Amino acid sequence: MIGAMTAPPVLNIVDVDFVRDGRAILAGIGLTVAAGQHWALLGSNGAGKSTLLSMCGAIAHPTRGTVEVLGYRLGRVDMRQLRGWIGHVDPRQPLDARLNVEQAVLTGVTGSNGWVPRWKPTETALRRADDLMELLGVAALRNSTLATLSQGERGRMLVARALMPEPHLLLLDEPSTGLDLAARERLLTSLDTLRAEHPRLASVLVTHHLEELPASTTHAMLLRHGEAIHAGPVDDVLTSENVSACFEHPVLIKRSLRRWTAQAQPVDHADLPDWQADDPNPLHR
Repeated sequence: MIGAMTAPPVLNIVDVDFVRDGRAILAGIGLTVAAGQHWALLGSNGAGKSTLLSMCGAIAHPTRGTVEVLGYRLGRVDMRQLRGWIGHVDPRQPLDARLNVEQAVLTGVTGSNGWVPRWKPTETALRRADDLMELLGVAALRNSTLATLSQGERGRMLVARALMPEPHLLLLDEPSTGLDLAARERLLTSLDTLRAEHPRLASVLVTHHLEELPASTTHAMLLRHGEAIHAGPVDDVLTSENVSACFEHPVLIKRSLRRWTAQAQPVDHADLPDWQADDPNPLHR
C-alpha cells in the first residue's frame, strides 16, 4: 500500500501475484489509488503492465493477494457489473466501423462493440454524449463513421465513450499507440483538460514511453520482470536512476513544461550501472 488515505481508495491491490502456465507474471504487487490521482504504469514489454491493468479493470483475478476495485473485492462481486462502473480505453477496441462517432460514444452506455438492436438512448445520455464529444474535441465529427477517422480522432472518441457511464476509475491501455506527434499531443491535452474538469476521477495509464504521459500525471509505478521496483509521487519515481534500472539501460530523464522526455545513453562497459554490474549473462551487456 502506498500512502495513507483518509477516504476509501478507488483501487487497492495488496501483495498480488499472478502466475500463468507456471510462470510468474506479477510478484508481490501493492498499489493504492485514491480519487483524483492519476497513475502511470511504466516498464518494458513483458514487464506485467497490461496484466496488472486487467486486474484493475476487473477482467483478471490474481493468483494470490487481494484486489479491491471501487470498494469491491474481486472474487466476491459480479465482475460484469463491476466492469460497467469502470471506463476502459483500449485503441484495439473492435468497434463496428459502420457506427458514426455519436453512436460509438453512446455504446459506452451499453458496453457493446456495436449498436444494440431496439435500444434507444435517453435524453440524458444524448446530452452527456454531446458534452463529452465537445470536451474531447470530436463534436464536429459526430456524423463521421469510425472507418473515416484518423487514429488520433479515434483515440479521443474512445475516451469520450469510456466516460459515458460516469466512471470513478478510468483505465488507459497505451492510448497513444499508432498516433503521430500532433495527434498524440491533442490526446494528451484532452486528458489534462478532462482531469481538471473532473477532479474526483482516478485514472491508471499504461505505457512504455515517458513522452506519452499527460502533464497531469500525479503518481507512477515502474515494473521490471513482474515486480514493482519503484512507486509513489511521480517526481520521486521518474528519475534517471530509477528509469534506467527499470528499462535496464542508461536513460537520461528530463522534465520541461510539466512533460517528460527520455534519452537513451551509450553504455560504458567499464562502468556498468548497479543493476547490470552483477549480471553474469553477457547477453545483458
